[in-house]
Amino acid sequence: MNEVENIYLNMCKEVLEKGTVKGDRTGTGTISVFGYQMKFDLSKGFPLLTTKRIPFRLIASELLWFIKGDTNIRYLLENNNNIWNEWAFEKWIKSGEYKGPDMTNFGLRSQEDEEFKQLYEIEMENFKQSVLTDEEFAKKFGELGNVYGKQWREWKTTAGETIDQLKDVIETIKKNPSSRRLIVSAWNPEDVPSMALPPCHTLFQFNVADGKLSCQLYQRSGDLFLGVPFNIASYALLTHLIAHECGLEVGEFIHTLGDAHIYLNHVEQVKTQLGREPKDFPVLKLNEEVKSVFDFQMDDIEIEGYEPHPAIKAPVAV
Repeated sequence: MNEVENIYLNMCKEVLEKGTVKGDRTGTGTISVFGYQMKFDLSKGFPLLTTKRIPFRLIASELLWFIKGDTNIRYLLENNNNIWNEWAFEKWIKSGEYKGPDMTNFGLRSQEDEEFKQLYEIEMENFKQSVLTDEEFAKKFGELGNVYGKQWREWKTTAGETIDQLKDVIETIKKNPSSRRLIVSAWNPEDVPSMALPPCHTLFQFNVADGKLSCQLYQRSGDLFLGVPFNIASYALLTHLIAHECGLEVGEFIHTLGDAHIYLNHVEQVKTQLGREPKDFPVLKLNEEVKSVFDFQMDDIEIEGYEPHPAIKAPVAV
């Protein structure tokens, strides 16, 4: 039995049993607990959940997108990654240039109305093709504002300069691994209003001990069913990549959550997942010839031995 995955499953169970029903920004409603922490020993396998299939290629391409400092969904679409589409699409349909059918509350309406869902899918496909083929359209409507990648790689200072937080942290790990300042923040109060989605995973910190690199993430808000499994795997992968560059082994990934919630329209899916037996975690394989975090491409990252239970579909709350 995979005891490490039970750390995540136990959290979901506790939120279902002890959480408070709350309203939320999306209008969907949640069951929520404030303050929760999980610890994953990365030496016991790569923490890609097995009680449902998690699309690792989406996680890897999104992380490389962050690392590149990119904020436009075009790169994601080129890698067949659609996880940020809804926020860019919302910007498009609310613009004065959009002349198509009314897409108000498209996220919820597409769940309830089959005819509207088909219409939405057509409009979304047209939007994606425009981003991929029209550079000017992509610049205008594929942009998500100063989201994660911008803050990680090009934080603006009051002096008008920029700070490459991620590069600076990696260099500090190499030169001063005992530092307690190995921190990258995505939460920039000045930029939050301009972001398509304010950072949910807001700050992460590294620690080096006994030749091992550990990472702790503080996540202000966590969608336990859809989002958090991605976040666990993403930051585990980031820890592996940086440990690889710095010549370290991997230690722990520590995941600290503020508002840990299950959306009300995910409850049955969570119960289905809780009824499944965890399997062994897969193994992560990195291309040993790539030396820098910033040089990794999708073909340089693979997982082996991943045999999960089937995927469980659930709507995204936007």
